[in-house]
Amino acid sequence: MNGLSFSELCCLFCCPPCPSRIAAKLAFLPPDPTYSLVHDEANSRYSFHLTDRAEWQYSQRELDLIEVFQTRTSKGNRISCMYAKCSPNARYTLLFSHGNAVDLGQMSSFYIGLGTRINCNIFSYDYSGYGTSTGKPSEKNLYADIDAAWQSLRSRYGICPQNIILYGQSIGTVPTVDLAARYEVAAVVLHSPLMSGMRVAFPETKRTWFFDAFPSIDKVQKITSPVLVIHGTEDEVIDFSHGLAIFERCPRTVEPLWVEGAGHNDVELFGPYLERLKQFVTVDLAVN
Repeated sequence: MNGLSFSELCCLFCCPPCPSRIAAKLAFLPPDPTYSLVHDEANSRYSFHLTDRAEWQYSQRELDLIEVFQTRTSKGNRISCMYAKCSPNARYTLLFSHGNAVDLGQMSSFYIGLGTRINCNIFSYDYSGYGTSTGKPSEKNLYADIDAAWQSLRSRYGICPQNIILYGQSIGTVPTVDLAARYEVAAVVLHSPLMSGMRVAFPETKRTWFFDAFPSIDKVQKITSPVLVIHGTEDEVIDFSHGLAIFERCPRTVEPLWVEGAGHNDVELFGPYLERLKQFVTVDLAVN
């Protein structure tokens, strides 16, 4: 997390709504695209072409499980979407909003591995300005992006809300919380969530100012679906206290996963991560 300059600090307290721009600068770091979408000869569908930077870990057989397309958001941007058919018998599909500084190309191997192991299909998308999605990243675009992804998952694939698990990681928890506060789904996973932009940049912040960005802490109480919160205890980007506060504010939480010793970008490398997700999908949701 970058520090703020003196001028930005002055701007923060003297000239709202500049803080939302500061928070956006801290939050959005789109990488150079690691994939391209190429039309087939009939110009009827896209194929998914990965660069070496995507670090694809599987064979062509697994790559063939991925369908890609673009859809337009209410803000006029075209966002890239992918549907990974990881399991033919999957009951649930994860609508996955990924973290910062990655795109669909870099996440594709992870999606195949995760979906296969927890017996779920995975639908994901790139935010405006990420990957091959057009436009620029912003808070308003985040909400429009996930709305477009949600509508595509519902209409294109006919997936019912009761079979959709919303999964947000880091900055991806922001649109996930916003959508979950408006629709009831099978469940919600909040992986390294943040309370709000101001609370990340200024940890002593105790209230939500009218110019704050990403005020998830005020939206989670509207979520009616079961919520699993995951957070590393040594998170150096979004402090562990954010995960605790989000957990305490959600009305329908299940047992959280606090990963001892994990930071912001390595939670998935710890054994309890997959174990807890498997239990969540097979046991917790059967009870709820």
